[in-house]
This record gives sequence, structure tokens and C-alpha cells, in this order.
Amino acid sequence: MVSDSLPEGRRFLLLDRQLDSANSGPTFLRHPHVAVSVAETLFIAGRKWGLYQLFAWVVMSNHVHVLLQPYKPLREITRAVKNTSAREANLILGRTGLQFWQDESYDHWVRDSKELERIVRYIESNPVRAGLVERSELWPWSSASEDVLWQVGDLPHDTQP
Repeated sequence: MVSDSLPEGRRFLLLDRQLDSANSGPTFLRHPHVAVSVAETLFIAGRKWGLYQLFAWVVMSNHVHVLLQPYKPLREITRAVKNTSAREANLILGRTGLQFWQDESYDHWVRDSKELERIVRYIESNPVRAGLVERSELWPWSSASEDVLWQVGDLPHDTQP
């Protein structure tokens, strides 16, 4: 457990490392179809629903990092993305009536372009730090991916939040 007395940035890094280890708790996002479904929801919420501009993202086995410029209140964005992706993921996994996402999230304001670039690198290198791939581009469920097929062309569904 990470102490609440630590500075916010340090506490975030320690919690993120714990999540990366995926030693406990659900790892539903490890399922490729679920990971793709979550990524599609991120694109739909930004491109079709106009909730935000998406800068960087990564789907890990038990959490997601997203860097965006919100066009709506964050609570509305979070609710739309979590509700839609949870519904899709639970269908894929054959789960009904069960919670998929935890309630909390970590929000941070980006103050300048240097910080934006640092956060993009942090998000996209998450699979490398977790020991899942040697290079960020090799993780298929990330904005750094060399092969993000679902970014091209029409998205497969038009679900509303």
C-alpha cells in the first residue's frame, strides 16, 4: 500500500508501478478483444461524440492511461467512456451485472508543451517499464503502436454514451 503522506506525483508513480506488476486483482484488459474494445471506445468518444481531443493512450492489463484535451466536464467524459467500455467488455467476457471499472481516476492538469511531451512519453512507455515489450511501438494497444488498425477507416460501431 502506498502512503497518502507522499507527494502526489511520487504517490502516482508508486501506484502505477503496482498496477503494472498486475500481481493481484482483475486483469480483464489482458484479453485482446477487450483491449481493442476499450481503445475503440476512446476513439469513438473523441472523434464521434466530440468529448475530447486524444493525445496519447495505453491499455494495460488492469488499467488505462489517457492524455486528452477535454471539451466536456471530466465526470461526463469518464462516465461515457467507462460505461460504454464496461458494457462492451462485459459482453465479450460473458459477464452480466458486474462492475468492470473501479470508481476512482487520477486527473492531472498539463501546464505546458514540455510537460505534455513528457506525459506522452510516460504513457507510451508504460508497457516497456512493465516489461511487456522492448519498445513502445511493439505494444498493440497504445498510441505508440506501429500497427493500430482500429485508428484507420470507419470504426466498427456507433454506440452512444
